[in-house]
Amino acid sequence: MVSSQATLVATLIANPSQPVVSDDLVEKAARTLGHGTERTVLARGIAADLVLTASAQAKEVETSLRTALEGEPVDIVVQPFATRRKRLLLADMDSTMIGQECIDELADYVGLKREVSEITERAMRGEIAFEPALRERVALLKNLPVKVVDEIIEKRLTLTPGGPALVRTIRASGGYTCLVSGGFTLFTGPIGSKIGFNEHRSNHLILDGEKLAGLVEEPILGREAKLATLIELRSHFNLAHHETMAVGDGANDLAMLGEAGLGVAFRAKPTVAAAAHARIDHADLTALLFAQGYRAEEIVQV
Repeated sequence: MVSSQATLVATLIANPSQPVVSDDLVEKAARTLGHGTERTVLARGIAADLVLTASAQAKEVETSLRTALEGEPVDIVVQPFATRRKRLLLADMDSTMIGQECIDELADYVGLKREVSEITERAMRGEIAFEPALRERVALLKNLPVKVVDEIIEKRLTLTPGGPALVRTIRASGGYTCLVSGGFTLFTGPIGSKIGFNEHRSNHLILDGEKLAGLVEEPILGREAKLATLIELRSHFNLAHHETMAVGDGANDLAMLGEAGLGVAFRAKPTVAAAAHARIDHADLTALLFAQGYRAEEIVQV
């Protein structure tokens, strides 16, 4: 039983493939935080909570734990204890819910993957504006047969481990999930369905018969549209700010991450990881469930 005086919770999370959250590691972390730290194992070797009842600042707690556990492949999420459970999840797709960038895979079919990947990387780091960068990359895909999309989804795209469990567990608990991407509906439709999202929102590629026209419908869904989607869905479901969560990896996710009750940078670009409320560098996407206090037995197995 957690004390009614609980203020902050620090969750230590490891990748399930490398379960290093041992009793000794939890003990070391608890000693760092001092007396009054309650401990709860969420998943043996994978996740544990340290609940603080003393007054403390989240960033100070996180810094202390990162220093104490330096070198350990463990993620640390520190947040208010009372408001950790979420009812709305917004998630980026490329390099977040899947391991690839769809537009880069499309470009590979026309021999331009290197050129397009360079533009993608600069846009995700925030070095160039997302919208013109997207138009530039889409133009390079003109005359590409649309049928290659099915082949890419089948043969080249991989779901990020833990993603389906994350989405389905939140839905099973009564929450709502939205895949919101600067990519394309040709991909977010089937991928969102496969993972289990309630809905998907992304950009529409204009077709010329059975080929890509090299154009994308305006307005482009980018940084501001992701933010607007979060605000719209939060209002629609009459949710408090703290009941929302967003996850992404690129600069066009920053506004969405900043507006969410918990914005999570998942294996993100350095500027994004530095700006987000929390960062996941080691664990898979089930980390977002452990951060909410879900125990292993509560997670929907997929």
